[in-house]
Amino acid sequence: MNTTSTAGRPGRDGPRTTSARARWTLLLLGTAAHLLAVGGRWDIAAAAWLCPVLLLRFARTGRPWTGALVLWAANTAAAVFWVAESALGLNPVVLLGVTGLAALLTLPFLLDRLLIGRLRPWAALLTFPAATAAAEFLITVLSPFGTVYGSLAATQTGALPLLQLVSVTGSYGIGFLVAWCASTLNHLWEAGSWASARRAVFTCAAALLAVVLAGGARLALASPTGPTVRIAGVTADAALVRTQKAQYARATGGPAGLVAHPPPGLRPAQRAVLDGLLAATRREAAAGAEIVVWPEEGARVLVGDEPAALAAAREQARRSRIYLEVGLRVHTARAPSYGRNEALLIDPRGTVRWTYQKAHPIPGSETYTPGDGRVPTAATPYGRIANVICYDADFPGLMRVPADLMLVPAHDWPEFGRVHTAKAAVRAVESGYALFRQDAEGVSAAFDDQGRTLATTDYFGTDRQATVAHVPLHGTTTVYDRIGDTFAWLCLAAVGALLAAGALTRRRPPAS
Repeated sequence: MNTTSTAGRPGRDGPRTTSARARWTLLLLGTAAHLLAVGGRWDIAAAAWLCPVLLLRFARTGRPWTGALVLWAANTAAAVFWVAESALGLNPVVLLGVTGLAALLTLPFLLDRLLIGRLRPWAALLTFPAATAAAEFLITVLSPFGTVYGSLAATQTGALPLLQLVSVTGSYGIGFLVAWCASTLNHLWEAGSWASARRAVFTCAAALLAVVLAGGARLALASPTGPTVRIAGVTADAALVRTQKAQYARATGGPAGLVAHPPPGLRPAQRAVLDGLLAATRREAAAGAEIVVWPEEGARVLVGDEPAALAAAREQARRSRIYLEVGLRVHTARAPSYGRNEALLIDPRGTVRWTYQKAHPIPGSETYTPGDGRVPTAATPYGRIANVICYDADFPGLMRVPADLMLVPAHDWPEFGRVHTAKAAVRAVESGYALFRQDAEGVSAAFDDQGRTLATTDYFGTDRQATVAHVPLHGTTTVYDRIGDTFAWLCLAAVGALLAAGALTRRRPPAS
């Protein structure tokens, strides 16, 4: 006998009324939507809302474990697609990583399918959203990938009213909301009757409307006002960078040989890039910049040349009477890192206020020893300034620091720079500070504490790049500042409670 079901009353083996052709169509359409909602350069924001609706429908209309394996394959395909569109390179470390991420992102579908017939309707509706938020959180805290992949908030950076939710819940709140809508629409789909599903639909719609209205009100009524500071981000002229790259390509003997026996033209090329950065710093300071930011590894030096390079930067900051953020790559002969990736803040007196080393090397790409993860801060006339480097900004826990301005020197590439910089806006909204991200070979941008773009520059659009923004001096204290990842922990606890409830409850009988 065929059975029909609602969200709270499926048949013993799940709903069987959907034909095999329809199920595979759901899977194909859902996977296609997933490809456009991976936090990549071809994302469509609406696809992030459509994808879980279709894939959850597929999961609920088949056997749990078989469906989970198929969805794992679909999630892996989406992750591999993200790697390809981002030009990350699919090496064994990356492949292992994306397969693991896909497994975690499949768990919410499996848990929903296993528990849907054992829980009361209201609890069943919350299983998928709580598990989705919990999975995003676990990826952030347990994996070396942070929020660079698997965060639905990254697909919604253009929807500023919605994005304000992260100032309360962190990025996981948007994942919860998207998944809640998917669960509710599936409930309506299964119910086959508006009367039996309308309460769930109205509740979800009211929550979504409240979030958007509250976010819009925050943007309209609490927008940053008051004094600003002029910040300039500079990158060496493209011709100088190309010449330096050509000299690196001539190096032999590996990383240790680069220091012991550098190509004859390497030091002059490095010095030319450094001089270009110093000249750009003078130019922007003369134009009124009070803070100047170089990109990640903006200047590259052999370890023996580091003191001279640093002395030149200190002298420039002193002469121009500015705060200068220096991105420095220091090459050494010491294995296994063979160098350091550093950012230094120099004040108008020429004093080095901090030397920060990148805390999160990119898995499978960067081999240097990570820093201690202590984000430095300094009180200045322009507010409290903090600093991380590029990929560090994909880790919300690291970024939750008391600051008015976060400086993020970065180094991306054409296929990834724009979207990686856009994701940094989420951190600004979460923690209530302005964020300035100067990106070598990518897109540089400045954001205020509500995620508005104050300035943006594409490195590949000009041979002489400078990003100039007037940034508010004072940030705000957000709810997320105060409670941290409480929302994510509550979702994780809810998943545990729902699992316990499902284990103690007999499966509901099929509908008659």
